[in-house]
Amino acid sequence: MKSKDKSNKGIMISEDVITSKIYLIRGIRVMLDSDIAEIYGVKTFRLNEQVKRNIKRFPDDFMFELTKEEFQNLISQNAISRWGGRRKLPKVFTEYGAIMLASVLNSERAVNASIYVVKAFISMREFISLSKELVHKLEKFENKTEQKLLEHDKKFQVVFETLKKVLIEESKPKRKIGFLP
Repeated sequence: MKSKDKSNKGIMISEDVITSKIYLIRGIRVMLDSDIAEIYGVKTFRLNEQVKRNIKRFPDDFMFELTKEEFQNLISQNAISRWGGRRKLPKVFTEYGAIMLASVLNSERAVNASIYVVKAFISMREFISLSKELVHKLEKFENKTEQKLLEHDKKFQVVFETLKKVLIEESKPKRKIGFLP
């Protein structure tokens, strides 16, 4: 049931949409300031203004600024629009930074949206964990299969060597036994 409260208007954001806005940069899952601002219902400059006012709440493991190379790479790999341009390099926020943003923005929508953001990060973490588990199981299966194939190869080697010996013995001229005419 949708809430009639205007502060929650448009808050129905799916985890899939949020997950699609999570990027892997420097080996860390992060969201761009502009994407979080959109989800939290504020302008990007307003979000960054609040971060600047509360900078002590955002250590490096909560937020960092992209380098030019990282931003260009992000644009080229993910087709992020450059329309309108940016005067400053974007800030990116980890899961913890996204939660902290909800508290410094201090709006009901930001607090409610942060729940969806956290759920998206958790879903992604669970998916990656499941993927790692599947990779591990596949590697185990592959190793067992490889060992079985090696065992079969050895057995076939013995069979081929035995056949080779038999064929060599068959092809040798045989001495005739008995009286010759």
